[in-house]
Amino acid sequence: MNFQHTEDRRMLADSLNRFLSEKNGIGLRHQSAGSALGFSREVYAGLAELGTIGALFPEDAGGFGGTGFDVSVVFECLGRNLAVEPLLGALVVGQALIAAGTDAQRAALESIMAGTSVAALAHEEPGSHYELSHVTLSATAASDPSAGGWVLNGRKAVVPMGDAADLLLVSARTTGQPLDADGISLFLVRGDAPGVSRRGNGRIDGGRTAELTFTNVAVDASALLGAPGQGLTVLERISGYALLALAAESLGAMDMAKDQTLEYLRTRKQFGVPIGSFQALQHRMADLLLEVEQARSAVINAAAAVEDTDRTARERALSAAKYSVGRIGTLVAEESIQMHGGIGMTWELPLAHYAKRLVMIDHQFGDEDHHLARFIALGQAAACA
Repeated sequence: MNFQHTEDRRMLADSLNRFLSEKNGIGLRHQSAGSALGFSREVYAGLAELGTIGALFPEDAGGFGGTGFDVSVVFECLGRNLAVEPLLGALVVGQALIAAGTDAQRAALESIMAGTSVAALAHEEPGSHYELSHVTLSATAASDPSAGGWVLNGRKAVVPMGDAADLLLVSARTTGQPLDADGISLFLVRGDAPGVSRRGNGRIDGGRTAELTFTNVAVDASALLGAPGQGLTVLERISGYALLALAAESLGAMDMAKDQTLEYLRTRKQFGVPIGSFQALQHRMADLLLEVEQARSAVINAAAAVEDTDRTARERALSAAKYSVGRIGTLVAEESIQMHGGIGMTWELPLAHYAKRLVMIDHQFGDEDHHLARFIALGQAAACA
């Protein structure tokens, strides 16, 4: 099998890496990541102009690609450059609009791809422990049945770029109990809608998240995305794209951490020779290189499987990739810092920030323990079917 990217994808990667190296150098990245906004609107607009956001979506939706390999190419470049711009939110909300949106709802894709609208998924709740079906935020029918519409009440936690989002995709329970698969509905809500309270905070690896509180937030009937009570299927599909994107981003960050560590081993000297000549460090580095290639294989497998119609095969490949990058990303972060010595933990060295991002990726959309258990459960369910 040929694992080489097409010429178009290689050109996209070259253009994206060049743009980010010029506009998102480590100093500029720190400024935007630590700002009140959490990212650079200028960089985000530039990414949109390059077609980066459009590459995440298929041509029939107005995009330029939309396959799993297109997604992986984009996010691997973002990982290599530690970009904090909100492309993950654009990807998951955009894919939800494509999967279940009406023509009127899908019109929002234009502003998302143009980079003029920031989108965010508001799904995780306090105590949910990564379970997609754990939804307690309620959506009740409006008191005036003739007017239609819904009223949302509840909280969402750790919403990436939630305090800057123009458009929120909110999961809510219309029937049933927490953890029930049925009864989850999805709603499109303006970020500044009356009754939405947003408390933003900075992330340890750069960028921002927000705690959202919905207090009697009234939305009309057109805000409902897809069929009422059937939102879990859409959530699983868009979460699959998020898992692929995060795995690819982690791979890009691993490659950079690996390259920086190799360069350090070649130049740092002790006893008059490069420390890379010491056999113990050679063995550790060789083990690390093998692990990174294992992660690369998992990402390739996930990119090929993300559009698979066989749910078990698709979800197992995605969970396997997320488990792999969680375990290997933490290993790369730890080993790279240890082989650098004390300098590896300093703010001035980019490696420290790659290490933080690698560790934090493990905690988005399910950590390695969650996805290992999910991988096993999916296999057992398939064997018993």
